Amino acid sequence: MEKKIVHLKVNGLEYELFINPKTLLVDAIRDHIGLTGTKKGCESGSCGACTVLVDGMAVKSCSVLAVQVEGMNITTVEGLEKNGKLSPIQEAFLDYGAFQCGFCTPGMLMSATALLKENEGRVLTEEEIREGIDGNICRCTGYNSIIRAIQAVSRGEYKEG
Repeated sequence: MEKKIVHLKVNGLEYELFINPKTLLVDAIRDHIGLTGTKKGCESGSCGACTVLVDGMAVKSCSVLAVQVEGMNITTVEGLEKNGKLSPIQEAFLDYGAFQCGFCTPGMLMSATALLKENEGRVLTEEEIREGIDGNICRCTGYNSIIRAIQAVSRGEYKEG
């Protein structure tokens, strides 16, 4: 298949890629842009390790072609940190030991970020959090720490800035 130019906006920066139109978003991010925080897990959209935000919504980047998100705002785990400061959910993950082996962590952080944004100003219940991160698998079974970290942010214990 003939390659084409695709314009992606990732973490606020514009990228012009010359890629195969069938290139998955996860491959464009990792292999062509060089941001390796997004993990490539099951490649079937089941594990959530590759979750990124597309216009603020959590999306499994192994299930989307790069050309499908051209012109949209893509945020990877590298984009959560601002001016050298970790985001509130990143700080909470560290404080609550919610990272274990770390493979699922970027996807969990992105799903948690979307969940918290969708429910801004509300304290989330454990059940709501479990449902919100349902599409992300932690093979280390570190869910309790992850849930406690997300709850802490939803309670306002961690703030931007």
